[in-house]
Amino acid sequence: MPDDQSGILDSRVLAAMAHPVRRRLLDLLKLDGPATASTLSEQTGEAVGNVSHHLRALAAAGLIEEAPELARDRRERWWRRTTPTLCWSSADFAGDAAGEAVARAVESLNLERQTGHVRRWADQPQSEQERWPLGPFSTEAWIRVTDEELAEYAAEIKAVMNKWAERELPDDGRERATVFTFARAVPGRP
Repeated sequence: MPDDQSGILDSRVLAAMAHPVRRRLLDLLKLDGPATASTLSEQTGEAVGNVSHHLRALAAAGLIEEAPELARDRRERWWRRTTPTLCWSSADFAGDAAGEAVARAVESLNLERQTGHVRRWADQPQSEQERWPLGPFSTEAWIRVTDEELAEYAAEIKAVMNKWAERELPDDGRERATVFTFARAVPGRP
């Protein structure tokens, strides 16, 4: 698995994370840390055997690895992510027809996943939404930039997101809920 800076360059690795269950498992391992198939089964509602199958596929792709030091006995298998971030660029697969097809499919599935989180929030009862009177937001802007400036803009957005995602949680007794956040910037016209 490549480091976080270079991103995913192997279309087989990209294909391995394209399955919605696998992507959810990766998200849970990122958010909650190492886990067993049984724990992940409880969190997802998927059968343990199905979760185990997907964990093996993610491990074969180098996206997760076993964490044997966490096991209480030889039968217990714990899994952890191998990298904190998952990044790729469709441009890295240009000229490889199979790679381009996988990158397009993963990009489409990723967009569905991201908008699905937002839709589920919008479908929450008003009483749940009222618990968060200040936080949830939506913002958009049209900007005029070169490709290099867009890359600079992306780096700034990613830095802010990583600052909050990787921060040490304060030990202040306050409960912190998980929040999904994402940003996209694509060339387009109104």
